[in-house]
Amino acid sequence: MEMEGVLVTKMEMRQYVERRDERLGDYSLLTVVVETDRGAVEMKYDEGFRGPDALESAAKLLLQYAGLAALINRALIELS
Repeated sequence: MEMEGVLVTKMEMRQYVERRDERLGDYSLLTVVVETDRGAVEMKYDEGFRGPDALESAAKLLLQYAGLAALINRALIELS
């Protein structure tokens, strides 16, 4: 994918489970890694008690709405 003259070569969402609560479940930190021809950046996407399918839910939401373009724009700002 190319955006504003920058070639996006890879996007990856990562989940870091920071702690577990018996009642609330896993506390997750979700990040997105965006690799481009100008470098790579890992950015915080979301965090909190999001349940056992936090990664899948966030990825689905990101791909269904205008979030993908906004995320890439954030990455381009971080890289400049």
